[in-house]
Amino acid sequence: MPATPAWPPKSLPRLFVRPPLGEGAAIELDARQANYLGNVLRMGEAAELLLFDGASGEWLARVAEAGKKRMTLTVERRTREAESIPDVWLAFAPVKRAQTDWLVEKATELGVARLLPVMTERTVAERVRLDRLEAIATEAAEQCGRTLLPGIAEPQPLQRFLAARDVARTLYFADEIRDGEPAATAFKAGPALILTGPEGGFTDSERTAIRTAANAVPVSLGPRILRAETAALAAVAVYMAVTGDWR
Repeated sequence: MPATPAWPPKSLPRLFVRPPLGEGAAIELDARQANYLGNVLRMGEAAELLLFDGASGEWLARVAEAGKKRMTLTVERRTREAESIPDVWLAFAPVKRAQTDWLVEKATELGVARLLPVMTERTVAERVRLDRLEAIATEAAEQCGRTLLPGIAEPQPLQRFLAARDVARTLYFADEIRDGEPAATAFKAGPALILTGPEGGFTDSERTAIRTAANAVPVSLGPRILRAETAALAAVAVYMAVTGDWR
């Protein structure tokens, strides 16, 4: 599922590469990336683009060699230092594939630091392909200007997730029963973990386990019933506006 175009548009294309970047470095693109730049964007020798490696910020590069199935870039200079993003993680119950793809894309754009798929009793997705989610997150980061990719954890059952979590990181539980504290006042500064549920919501036993977990704060996302993917992104948006980097 291709990422939707960024707005406002950038004049130079951005690309994530795995080799470490530095002034003067030569970057050999893989066949997919070379095809995208050469055949889709029609970029030839001397064309400029922006690169990031997920660690060292953003760099200006230039096409040094362009062939039918290969392309070499030369890194010229750093254009931005590595970004500082809010320490907020999103744990979500995977839904249908298209909706999960969309959730990951938009959570990346919003600035989530880490994504954690959590399997619940009512989770409809039988399989989560991490390689697919990582590719979607990478495309979203390329388009939205991020220099750091979100980490994506292996899917795990809810009970294991609750048992293994660091209790020093506040768990904000988006409870569809809507009797939690309004999200706009619940979110506080500090390491945060937002948990949202599946289609149909959490079971009563799951809700009890979450509410009784250490350092868990039930939050409400308003009076309307939200789709699972909408709830996850709404919670992240409120967090970013209240205590994240939208201020």
